[in-house]
Amino acid sequence: MYNPTVARLTYRALLGRRRALILFLLPAMLLLISAAVRALNGADDQVAADVLGGFALATMVPLIGVIAGTGAIGPEIDDGSIVYLLSKPVKRPSIIFTKLIVAIAVTMVFSAVPTFLAGFILNGNGQQVAVAYTVAALVASIAYSALFLLLGTISRHAVVIGLVYALVWEALFGSLIEGARTLSVQQWALALAEKVTGDGLVTSEVSLTTAVVLLSAVTIAATWFAGFKLRRLKLAGEE
Repeated sequence: MYNPTVARLTYRALLGRRRALILFLLPAMLLLISAAVRALNGADDQVAADVLGGFALATMVPLIGVIAGTGAIGPEIDDGSIVYLLSKPVKRPSIIFTKLIVAIAVTMVFSAVPTFLAGFILNGNGQQVAVAYTVAALVASIAYSALFLLLGTISRHAVVIGLVYALVWEALFGSLIEGARTLSVQQWALALAEKVTGDGLVTSEVSLTTAVVLLSAVTIAATWFAGFKLRRLKLAGEE
């Protein structure tokens, strides 16, 4: 189902000059913050977990997911250029699957890699903090990419809605309000991070089994529905 031509066009759109600047900005901020915290506080496992949890996982990963997920298809739908792709002999589920793979890859590279590096800067991976949050960033990248790809397929205001979700629900409600935590990708990802550290340094409101089930269900459901919406998108002349 993976289409190299669709992938190449999607990578080119996502890594254009404007989006690339935004994609590099957030990881650069994380690394600068981590270096400053290490210089001021030294190597501290709890501080490292707080920085990676509070900025990397709660803010940076969902924001990069918004950029990659919505950017993989939203602009093509908004400006109408998607019709040229849909007119080609490429199955529409293949288009969605390929764009999802590209969005996941971009989100992982720009979120999981800097999270790993930041963890080493903060405390040298003491208590496996760097590895734990890298795992969390990797799995969160998959779910966010699927969710925001779906959003880009169904709404012309996908970026705005995605930013509200990332900054309000994930970064604020998902961290502070108890009832909202169960429905937070951040908390599902933290369940895997908690398993890696295993010493109470990282905690999640969701059990590991529940987290894996919800991450899988959301990713599969969002991908299927995005494909469904794209199949229903009519070209000029179609009945």
